Amino acid sequence: MRDAARVLANVRRGMLPAHIYNDAEVFTAECERLFSRAWMFLAHESEIPQVGDYVVRRVLEDSFIVSRDQDGDVHAMFNMCLHRGMQVCRAEEGNASHFRCPYHGWSYRNDGRIAGLPFHKDAYGGEEGFARKGKRLLPAPRLDTYNGLIFISMDPDAPSLTDYLGGFGFYLDYYTKQSASGCELLGPQRWRINANWKIGAENFAGDMYHTPHTHTSVVEIGLFREPQAQKRKDGNTYWAGRGGGTTYKLPPGSFEESMAYVGYPADMAARMKEQWTAQQQDVIGRDGFMVSAASAFPNLSLVHNWPKVADSDAVVPFISLRLWQPISANETEVLSWFVVDKEAPESFKELSYKAYLMCFGSSGMFEQDDVENWVSLTTTAGGSMARRLLLNGRMGMLEDGSPVVPPLTPEQFAGPGVAHVGYGEYNQRHLLGEWADYLERPPLDVSQITVGRQQPDLELAGDPT
Repeated sequence: MRDAARVLANVRRGMLPAHIYNDAEVFTAECERLFSRAWMFLAHESEIPQVGDYVVRRVLEDSFIVSRDQDGDVHAMFNMCLHRGMQVCRAEEGNASHFRCPYHGWSYRNDGRIAGLPFHKDAYGGEEGFARKGKRLLPAPRLDTYNGLIFISMDPDAPSLTDYLGGFGFYLDYYTKQSASGCELLGPQRWRINANWKIGAENFAGDMYHTPHTHTSVVEIGLFREPQAQKRKDGNTYWAGRGGGTTYKLPPGSFEESMAYVGYPADMAARMKEQWTAQQQDVIGRDGFMVSAASAFPNLSLVHNWPKVADSDAVVPFISLRLWQPISANETEVLSWFVVDKEAPESFKELSYKAYLMCFGSSGMFEQDDVENWVSLTTTAGGSMARRLLLNGRMGMLEDGSPVVPPLTPEQFAGPGVAHVGYGEYNQRHLLGEWADYLERPPLDVSQITVGRQQPDLELAGDPT
């Protein structure tokens, strides 16, 4: 990456070289240094609820089969046959006890172990020529879950998922642990946009500033009561561990009154109160903040909002989870899921899904507004003039680096991490600071990784000369 030291130094002080949003060299560095090490979201356990269920997902160009085996355990396996490299599974989802390679017919159990190959004795001399025991599809180097969210890391030496997420797990619970049964996902919807992956991740992490401007039409038609400028400015941005997000400021009231204000039925609010700690309840009931959009570094985002979906003033909350899957420096595949508590009433699930589609589905009103901005930014960043421009990402920061407004105290905000009321680009700077830290590291040396090695190193014969 050209001028890496200068680029990363500028990013860390909040002055962003415009070309990082559309630069092939930067994208290559991200692939080699970031996506090769960070924990990446693949799927949710509710997408594979039964024995034999599977989905196929990607990390960059690597395809993985995410399956539930005969014992109910979850696996993530590289979708490549051990024989000549054909994709073993070409369907995006389904149920199977075995996967059979369509090229030469090698077959594998749904935990990855090889089950059979045609003409084993005739072609290989049986077990003496190719011992099947211990052979399996290459597993992801690391796999772990959080509230049913399935993550992998391509780095076998990555920290644990819990350590990686840090304090952001506190906030993930609001979206994914609203009852003892957890949540279920519907989707994903998929579409591609001609925009850099970082823009969406930054936007969901903390850009409250754009809402009253980009989404003016949504406010004007009366669909939302919250995106008004003052409502957003009174909320906060928080960052903890490797994630952060935004909140709305609620009217004064108890935890139960606050949950009812955003449209949750009393029985759902009661189940949430049973699951969430006193500290998590205090963020809403004592401090008066309700979580909205958020991002977990590098490219997993969530949104929680409550539009009107019927001819009344009543609102219905929805939750969406999305993945910004990088395709290139200037193209991103968006995977978007609807998230809902498993124990929610069916009538609530139906209305909540309608709210999701209306706002953040592939044709949602918010979606269309946002993408227009992101495509324009990416396109402009690809020109030669963008290499001369430093974008100002220092909102909320004084010249000496101190914040415009002090962070909230523990008495004002019970959540972990650092939170600030008002507009600011604190979270975008945090996210890009993490990005800079990863890009500063050397590329992961995959030649030294022996995960899934299928046979011992061959002993080479002496030089015949």
